[in-house]
Amino acid sequence: MDTAQILETIKMISEENLDIRTITMGISLLDCIDSDSDKACQKIYDKITTKAKDLVKVGNQIATEYGIPVINKRVSVTPISLIAAASKDKDYVKYAKALDRAAQTLGIDFIGGYSALVQKGYQNGDRTLIKSLPQALAETNLVCASVNVGSTRSGINMDAVKEMGQVVKAASELDFMTNAKMVIFCNAVEDNPFMAGGFHGVGEPDAVINVGVSGPGVVKSALEKVKGASMDVVAETIKQTAFKVTRMGQLVGSIAAEKLNVPFGIVDLSLAPTPAVGDSVAQILEEIGLEQVGTHGTTAALAMLNDAVKKGGIMACSHVGGLSGAFIPVSEDAGMIDAVNAGSLNIEKLEAMTAVCSVGLDMIAIPGNIPAETISAMIADEAAIGMINNKTTAVRVVPVPGKDVGETVEFGGLLGHAPIMAVNKVSSADMINRGGLIPAPVHSFKN
Repeated sequence: MDTAQILETIKMISEENLDIRTITMGISLLDCIDSDSDKACQKIYDKITTKAKDLVKVGNQIATEYGIPVINKRVSVTPISLIAAASKDKDYVKYAKALDRAAQTLGIDFIGGYSALVQKGYQNGDRTLIKSLPQALAETNLVCASVNVGSTRSGINMDAVKEMGQVVKAASELDFMTNAKMVIFCNAVEDNPFMAGGFHGVGEPDAVINVGVSGPGVVKSALEKVKGASMDVVAETIKQTAFKVTRMGQLVGSIAAEKLNVPFGIVDLSLAPTPAVGDSVAQILEEIGLEQVGTHGTTAALAMLNDAVKKGGIMACSHVGGLSGAFIPVSEDAGMIDAVNAGSLNIEKLEAMTAVCSVGLDMIAIPGNIPAETISAMIADEAAIGMINNKTTAVRVVPVPGKDVGETVEFGGLLGHAPIMAVNKVSSADMINRGGLIPAPVHSFKN
């Protein structure tokens, strides 16, 4: 790199909130399977604390040595429903607690993989894990959960969709914050380093390092220099900026993998906002020319942003993966919060935006008295968008007991705060109670 590029990178870090959002070690637990759940949990604890024993230290060393902030150090593991199915246990809470102990021993921020993949039906461990989700998340601090209810290849498991609405509702009544640690997916990916949806797929290596990079502030700053230019110029500017950001992620991931003696997996370049000033995806869209996010044109601007980010990332690194694009969590994005409060952004518009961005309805606070069937219907809508468009979509909604539309809930930390958003009150219960399977779309059959 020449001097100008070095100075540019320093400016991105010091003034524009560029960071390595997470270094995530994926760890396979397939060799921890045991019919005795106590033995299995001990094997799980031992393997995680052995494989990732230096993860935090290495992350801190890289941050100090290279001056690049490394915000989170995380672990993702094989979906626990697969591991615990060998036991005869009636619930898997002890597995969640084993993961939590391992995470606390390591000093990491989160551990993901208390998960089940039920897009086409349930296996032995899936029902047990799903039923245990509210208790497991309420009784642990660092464990994150996910359930994949659909895919382009298999369709949507509407029985699982119905059940997950009930799980979200039950979890909110135990502790509404538990739902901030749980994601319901369609087309979940196996190498996602971001939480709460990260897990280690069965096709992944025994251990691997995946890196998540984020820099909404960097993209916004770059766009400020091309005010009034055509959309071609805007797209090219975003692409070039994403290229630079991904290069940094590849550097950090390669160094971390070498130091930890595990393979380097992927860089996930996702514009993941934080509550910090200037670190907002909504403000990027407004820089493109929207008076406020949520108005007409928002979906088009977001589609262009997401595509340009992916193009820049692919140019910069041959191992781009995860989700890579733009996240639109309401509670974590100051611009999104402002738009909701101003009345320009609602759940229906957010749903339209999810058709062209990386994930889905993310970190949205809703009234606590919303019926479980309505939550299931929200999940079904998002899963349908993912299935038809052959992309990952997800739902992470947080019903807040005792709160209603217009009030605010505080989550704290990177999760920020959120206004309680209005949800359509017309019932979807009869549809949800049908159950069954929504068949895969015709374009799913590509062999």
